[in-house]
Amino acid sequence: MTIRYGFLSTHPPTRCGLATFNSALAAHLGTTGISGGVVRVTARGDDLTPTPGVVHTWAATTPAGWREAAEVLNTFDVAVIQHEYGIYPGRDGGEVLSVMRRLTVPSLVVLHTVLSRPTPSQKSLLEEIVAAAGAVVAITKSAYDRLLTGYTVDATKVSVIPHGASDYAGAAEPRPAQPHLLTWGLLGPGKGIEWALRGLALLNDLEPAPVYTVAGRTHPKVVELHGEAYRAGLHQLGATLGIAHRVRYEPAYLDDAALAALVRSADVVVLPYDSTEQVTSGVLVEAVAARIPVVATAFPHAVELLTDGPGLLVPHRKPVALAAAIRRIITKPTLAATLLERNGHGGPALRWPAVAEQYHDVAAKLVSVTAGPVSVAGP
Repeated sequence: MTIRYGFLSTHPPTRCGLATFNSALAAHLGTTGISGGVVRVTARGDDLTPTPGVVHTWAATTPAGWREAAEVLNTFDVAVIQHEYGIYPGRDGGEVLSVMRRLTVPSLVVLHTVLSRPTPSQKSLLEEIVAAAGAVVAITKSAYDRLLTGYTVDATKVSVIPHGASDYAGAAEPRPAQPHLLTWGLLGPGKGIEWALRGLALLNDLEPAPVYTVAGRTHPKVVELHGEAYRAGLHQLGATLGIAHRVRYEPAYLDDAALAALVRSADVVVLPYDSTEQVTSGVLVEAVAARIPVVATAFPHAVELLTDGPGLLVPHRKPVALAAAIRRIITKPTLAATLLERNGHGGPALRWPAVAEQYHDVAAKLVSVTAGPVSVAGP
């Protein structure tokens, strides 16, 4: 079945996890000859450079911009809506619901955050979004379980489709003489890099001592509110700990080829995130799919993928535990091999082509059961 997809999301050149996800999903659905277009949601300060595939821009500062966004989405067969609190205008991003209520085509909503302790407003909004949607995708089993137990929703609408992963296969990269630790993604408070630095300082006795790469720009919203204070604090902490010479910051945006090469050069991917709520991590999925051992704090997505999987879990904000886990992997090659043997999550089913096919199957069912346009009363 040929389907014309309309996507509602942040989108490149905006640099955030949601934009990257939407871009990859749209691209891989498009490889099968399925046409589509993106309604790009932008915040103040976003780069407004025209991007291929973007058919409309919904600026957060535009009064009632949801009306035009909905009208554009109605020109497609199905609307794929990426949901994250704070992406859309309105309280808790509530104007996305206004879009959905104005749609005359079925909608497929992808939930990137499902909070275990939402505010009453967040809980009510998510329940209304699920009620208005034709189908809903939870990216992890943790998110699915949390949604069904903590919210009043129609379980028959909800599917679990994993976060897609790039194919980083290729020639092995030259490895540094020292063990190479890697964290990548947008930088900001909550990323937990300070705990990784403290853990690195506890590995000074190793010969050779590991080096640590922190790749990624500071999150645009963090820069807008606080400038580069977090990054500057990390530099100062590294100097205080005496490890600044073993930490390399890569603040530039890396294209796919450069990021793939960097990932393939790593011995351990370190995810020291502070959040206990995070049910989705694209970086975690990419690391698992690339078959690199992972050391991560016990956030929900990490617990799901790394329990009996290719990595080790550690408590939050515990650099001693973080250092001990890294030490085990880099000093015991048999452990790293054992972890990778448990990498049942990293097969072809996690690659974007297979993930996009699952989305297409869900959308095809939505379109096929819609005898005519689905009319939902607008506000």
